[in-house]
Amino acid sequence: MRNPLPPVPTSLPDIEVAAELRRGVPAVRLVAAPDNDDVEPLEIEGVRISGKAGDVQTVPGDGPRWIAGLGGGEPKEYRRTGAALVRAVNATLADDVERGGKAFRAVQLELPEEASGEHVTELALGLLLGGYRFKVTGEDPKPSVRTLRLVSADPALPALVARASALAAATALTRDLANTPSNVKNPAWLAGTAAKVAGPRVEVTIRDEKWLATQGFGGVLAVGGGSASPPRLIEMAYKPSGASRHLLLVGKGITFDTGGLSIKPADGMHLMRTDMAGGAAVIAAVRAIAELALPVRVTALVPSAENHVSGSSYRPGDIVRHYGGRTTEVGNTDAEGRMVLADALTYGIKRFTPDYVVDAATLTGAMKVSLGVRTGGLFATDDTLAELVTAAGERVGEAWWRMPLVEDYAENVRGEIGDVRQAPGGPGAITAALFLREFTEGLPWAHLDIAGPARSEKNYDEVVPGATGFAARTLVELAASLS
Repeated sequence: MRNPLPPVPTSLPDIEVAAELRRGVPAVRLVAAPDNDDVEPLEIEGVRISGKAGDVQTVPGDGPRWIAGLGGGEPKEYRRTGAALVRAVNATLADDVERGGKAFRAVQLELPEEASGEHVTELALGLLLGGYRFKVTGEDPKPSVRTLRLVSADPALPALVARASALAAATALTRDLANTPSNVKNPAWLAGTAAKVAGPRVEVTIRDEKWLATQGFGGVLAVGGGSASPPRLIEMAYKPSGASRHLLLVGKGITFDTGGLSIKPADGMHLMRTDMAGGAAVIAAVRAIAELALPVRVTALVPSAENHVSGSSYRPGDIVRHYGGRTTEVGNTDAEGRMVLADALTYGIKRFTPDYVVDAATLTGAMKVSLGVRTGGLFATDDTLAELVTAAGERVGEAWWRMPLVEDYAENVRGEIGDVRQAPGGPGAITAALFLREFTEGLPWAHLDIAGPARSEKNYDEVVPGATGFAARTLVELAASLS
């Protein structure tokens, strides 16, 4: 019987680079928007088009062709255009096949002379990710374009496309892992899949519940104690020769989150299959970093557990002893992400002595309230690291906003009968970050709270409904900037 799950990782279209247009291949004409908003829409080959980024029109005639607006020329507008274009092309292809027509599988675009490397990277990201689909079905998948030909004489184009393809693949893999339903995706599945997709340059070690108990990973064991599926710790190591810097990445890997005994409302709980989006981004980022052969050592840790309700669930009021001995007073079992991250941060720092530490997690609803669903929250103890993360995100189309680690609230995290308090009240995202800071040993550390942008309910730019893959590209670009 055929497995109805889509393959992981998803197969993305290929991007070819060519010096000239090829006869017989459907073509796209790219046009810029008029400089003045008051100008009437352009009329090209009988089709009216505004030229705005993402405005794609089909040209009637023999064979499908399209005109796509590029907007005012900003690189991010090229990404929006690429995504809208591939969706329009796939829609035309599906219609043709449904009417009994012959499927075309390639489309070509002649790049404007003014397109820079940044423009090409953004366009490629849009083309590769805008048509992403994840659907669990017994039906045959809808046809989609398989090859996108970029026509340009620029000799730098192949390298740019190869890098953009690696970034897009990291985003798509993050989406795959986060979208997979939780009746399939338990901690063991996530660990096994990470090992399968890591690639030959990445060493993967899976730590089971017995090892976690022996080593004293109290946070992971507490959170995972209520589930029939035991927790795992995923270790991934990329060690290129000659690397002078060592980056530790830690990602929250909660494969489903009921909230535990502090149970969540039913509305929205189905989305908790994506509560391991931070861990997925870390797994995918390490794979891409190795594929790009970046000269920086990277260790990744993904503590993975299911937060369920049963007689063995951890309770509000419990005292949990983390790896390394620090204790936490549990106030809310739905604040489980920081519990597993605390173990992994301490273990990673003590075991591997990295130069920089970055964690990524769908950690707090408060962050979604603060910044919405298109911007990630960035907390950092080091200004240089914060600037590197922000700049990395800008270069790959992911927006970050630095949030304050307000020292006035730090005392709230101090425990009364334990070392620290897990859910002390106050501004939720800030106190969560301050809690995690207690486990970072004073190293340069950045905390990426992606509770808002990790999921989407609609198309925008290269994003489609479901898991977005947010943070994976930033982590890859950050590693590149450290190399």
